Amino acid sequence: MISQAELHAAYGRTIRDVIAPNLDVLFCGINPGLYSGATGHHFARPGNRFWPALHAAGFTARRLDPSEKWLLLEARCGITNLVERATATAAEVSHAELRAGLQRLERKVRRFHPRIVAVVGIGAYRAAFDRPRAAIGLQKEKLAGALVWVLPNTSGLNANHRPADFARAFAQLRLAARTQRQAAGRDRAPQPAKPAS
Repeated sequence: MISQAELHAAYGRTIRDVIAPNLDVLFCGINPGLYSGATGHHFARPGNRFWPALHAAGFTARRLDPSEKWLLLEARCGITNLVERATATAAEVSHAELRAGLQRLERKVRRFHPRIVAVVGIGAYRAAFDRPRAAIGLQKEKLAGALVWVLPNTSGLNANHRPADFARAFAQLRLAARTQRQAAGRDRAPQPAKPAS
């Protein structure tokens, strides 16, 4: 269990990306929450629906624990964030930070070439991409050659969606990713990125 002191100390911490070249899907969170900042694991707070939705949609053979994040690479998936610093809520992240995060994300996409970038959070997507009317699902524009997909925010604080809604949204993304991989004819497994020195 994470103590209040550990959560408080996690303000501003960053989490290492789970990323490799040529992934099917690069999931992009808004920013790490304090629980994630304290543990060093993406979508780590109990009650976050990210890991259950991945499994329900068939991305993973079993529900992974956030500490098993590196196993996502075997499923041709990775994780990054628009904003790197941990906060108590996404509401603490400014629109300027989200727009700057989009520029950082675009550089990562150019470097690693994922087929699809899946932004986890419609509000953050609308602000960062300046698309105030965007809806869940495939977007019209691409990001550095990658398709852009928007998923509902999986935070336990988001009461607008049920587990079945997340499973359905993630399953649609999985089908699109499989279709993209088959169309591209690239069936090689991605290789883990070497840590920057």
